[in-house]
Amino acid sequence: QVQLVESGGGLVQAGGSLRLSCAASGRTFSSYVTGWFRQAPGKERQFVAYIVWSGGRTYYADSVKDRFTISRDNAKNTVYLQMNSLKPEDTAVYYCASTRRTITTRDYRYDYWGQGTQVTVSS
Repeated sequence: QVQLVESGGGLVQAGGSLRLSCAASGRTFSSYVTGWFRQAPGKERQFVAYIVWSGGRTYYADSVKDRFTISRDNAKNTVYLQMNSLKPEDTAVYYCASTRRTITTRDYRYDYWGQGTQVTVSS
């Protein structure tokens, strides 16, 4: 079992930055893929980015590429999402999730989920 806890959300003006954290407890992240997803009110959950712990490979949704950066800290068993140049359309609840089954952008392939953290970007 893996328990995930997100933090770092908040209210920021357009153009600003936030850094989200996803801390894991229980089993370590090793051999896992950790992803960030987001869900805005009335919309489906959307893939944002993932990182493969072994090797550090990353992948981003087109909507956040060049603005967001996903990274990991092995010693802290934590994944980060640095979000720069935020836009009002980035407003959503952000979730981190993990899987060891496959490297994927599909949310239904992820087995463990955090409770989410709210990000609100004002115009």
